[in-house]
Amino acid sequence: MISVIAVDLDGTLLRSDSTVSARTVAVLARATAAGARVVVVTARPPRFTRMLAAEAGISGVAVCSNGAIVADLGTDAMEIVGPLPLETARRTAALLVSALPGVTFTVETGHRALIGPGYGHVATRDRERFPAETLDELWAAESCVKLLAWTPEPVTDAVLDRLRSLLAEVDITHSGGKGLIEISAAGVSKVDALARLCAGWGVGPEQVIAFGDMPNDLSVLRWAGTAVAVANAHPAVLAAAHRITASNDDDGVALTLEELFADAPRLGNVTPGR
Repeated sequence: MISVIAVDLDGTLLRSDSTVSARTVAVLARATAAGARVVVVTARPPRFTRMLAAEAGISGVAVCSNGAIVADLGTDAMEIVGPLPLETARRTAALLVSALPGVTFTVETGHRALIGPGYGHVATRDRERFPAETLDELWAAESCVKLLAWTPEPVTDAVLDRLRSLLAEVDITHSGGKGLIEISAAGVSKVDALARLCAGWGVGPEQVIAFGDMPNDLSVLRWAGTAVAVANAHPAVLAAAHRITASNDDDGVALTLEELFADAPRLGNVTPGR
């Protein structure tokens, strides 16, 4: 029996326009009514996750910022479970400047994104962006849960492997933004936070179905009893999945959950929040 539905946002639950379809909203409501917990497990910070969750009718808690934060979706409460020390972020940035010409940075504090000079990536629908005039302003931020590095050059698996060999005190991943590299404290990942939540609920991995599309989802997909990749997923994710569903734009998550909860009562009209 599936007790927890762990689902990534961008490229998985969300369509390419960063919205959730009415079909997906309806089946998430059916799954919840049948007793399953829907847990968003995302690289996004709590502010975006709460906005999306309200639109999708998802409540409870979410794993945000690639496992650095556990956020209550119904309140402003959140717990930073995997902070990235600012001194570590600063040292990492210095090494990246030497390894990747033209690289620029943003510090995600959990409450806002502090944008460094020349940073070229804009996260969709993120309104809490605050420019910093110098790199030194980034290292004076109130906190750091994730360092974001942007390069005008393509971020390939080979590039990430090379950087991992240079940056031993942090974890590096990629969740799909063009030119974007995501850096967390060593040992921080989506699965660590999700597994702790599930343990607290008395739920084992065999009771979890997980959906994802990018390398930062691999830890969750490898841990969950049922791993589902959307058709648009990264090759490594497709290889790790037990099952491949339709793409995010073709409601792949909804398609799988409709089959899984086919016997659950259908609810009345359920519409997305926007």
